[in-house]
Amino acid sequence: MKTKFVLETVLAITLIAILGGPAPIFLLDQAYALRGSFHEEFSNKVPVAISGDNIYLTWSSNKTGNDEVMFRGSADAGKTFSNEIDLSNSTNSDSQDAEIAADGVKLVVTLWERNQTSNEPVIIISNDGGKTFGPMLKLSNNGTISAGEVKPLM
Repeated sequence: MKTKFVLETVLAITLIAILGGPAPIFLLDQAYALRGSFHEEFSNKVPVAISGDNIYLTWSSNKTGNDEVMFRGSADAGKTFSNEIDLSNSTNSDSQDAEIAADGVKLVVTLWERNQTSNEPVIIISNDGGKTFGPMLKLSNNGTISAGEVKPLM
């Protein structure tokens, strides 16, 4: 029964994030229930981080012809979600295998930038609950891939 509830909740959040529709109203205990560990088959597909009433998620999108890592967040236990943000926005590589972690409004997103000649692990950090993100940093040599902050899509 708990597995069915978790699966339905994860699917609802994912569909809302992808389709941009209105978010369902989650009771606090429902949002906290998402903190439990997901079965491996689901956790690899829907990276979700929850800290207090904050719910953050990432997913892959291929709307531009290459894989991009997208982000949306909620500060009110899933009642509303922020605008979609393209975290990777990289035209010369595919951005894949995102992971997300949160501590309050501090977020860390890791992902891989892959093309025919490289396979780079990168990190992107937000200190304001996902309103803005710092530059994408290469973990393999601590170099910056992009400059400036990542802004929401309008």
